[in-house]
Amino acid sequence: MNKSDFYYELPPELIAQTPVYPRDSSRLLVYERAKDNTTHTIFKNIGDFLKSGDVLVINNTKVIPARLLGFKSTGAKAEVLLLKRLNLTDWEVLLKPAKRLKLGAVIVFSEKLKCRVLSEGEGVWVVRFEFSGVFEQILDELGQMPLPPYIRQKLIDKSRYNTVYAKIEGSSAAPTAGLHFTPELIQSLKDKGIIFAEVLLNVGLGTFLPVKTANIEDHRMHSEYYEISQAAADTINLAKAQKRRIIAVGTTSVRVLESSANNDGRIRSGSGDTDIFIYPGYNFKVIDGLITNFHLPESTLIMLVSAFMGREKVLDLYRQAIDLKYRFFSFGDAMFIV
Repeated sequence: MNKSDFYYELPPELIAQTPVYPRDSSRLLVYERAKDNTTHTIFKNIGDFLKSGDVLVINNTKVIPARLLGFKSTGAKAEVLLLKRLNLTDWEVLLKPAKRLKLGAVIVFSEKLKCRVLSEGEGVWVVRFEFSGVFEQILDELGQMPLPPYIRQKLIDKSRYNTVYAKIEGSSAAPTAGLHFTPELIQSLKDKGIIFAEVLLNVGLGTFLPVKTANIEDHRMHSEYYEISQAAADTINLAKAQKRRIIAVGTTSVRVLESSANNDGRIRSGSGDTDIFIYPGYNFKVIDGLITNFHLPESTLIMLVSAFMGREKVLDLYRQAIDLKYRFFSFGDAMFIV
């Protein structure tokens, strides 16, 4: 399939620049595949489309203030975006301006923090940090939240680029489908008998790297770290055995589940790196439903959603959402496909 098969025109004014308040007041497009039925509502009402015994699989990763602004020895500005921690001092990163940063270059962020460029490969660099104090505390003090480039307004409340259930630090971007949940909504769903299972995928370059190849099968995903506990695996496996629905909250949760599943759909606990790329033709082994946002044209994310419900139907629903002025991308509205 060609990358251009997943293109659509989006009016720029529909790109959400700020999160809504409260979180669950975002709009929700529900598509029931078996009935070919579409409903428009708000996210707070998602419980109307869930059943007791359903398992919602959530990604409990936490976005770190991964954007660091500093200066080279020449005084020129430089930017580092943290992607993946390799050890206590070394990170995979993106650099700006990459063409002007050579191996061995030193970037200074403050008296407490600097880094040296060690290596480069396929656009991803490795740097070694030198710091005085606790790295995480310094990062929290100096770093900025790594908002996508299409969001041009400053985020006043840093917590709004994390889910309310974020726990484990390590992501360079938010699992945005989860941004719509509030503690009150989660409790109301639990009261209804919906079960939550937590997994981890540290969102990095694999999720947001653009597809540059014309033939999507030639695209290679950058690996991202994931974990799934024995408790989460047991919860999901029991639900599958009892023919209850497994609903992934976000494409990152999908990628954890599909990376952890045997051919019969049984989940294995464990951790590792995944570079799974899901596009039309993929045979899903685990999920019965998906909660997700509206994604960029020609992205791996819209390709994953298209694998689950069909490319033509995705593009048709996106056209409907555009006509109805839904808000798109990270701070935008949501879809529930079941």
